Amino acid sequence: MSVEAYVFIECEHAKSKEVLDKLMKIGGVKDARIVTGPYDLIALVAASNFKVLGEVVMSKIQHIGEVKRTLTNVIIE
Repeated sequence: MSVEAYVFIECEHAKSKEVLDKLMKIGGVKDARIVTGPYDLIALVAASNFKVLGEVVMSKIQHIGEVKRTLTNVIIE
């Protein structure tokens, strides 16, 4: 079973481009864009299952130094 999610990312001030560059190098990140609003970026993440999705978000995305917080929304179809 594969799973996809949108991950909303809040960054440190003026660090969105740096975080975007790092995000695009993470396996499972299919796309990421800088956006306006309460979050600075939105990433589309794909994984083979929920465990792998959690590992990508918690061990890779949240470990980017300039990331302050994330909100993950799993896509249901």
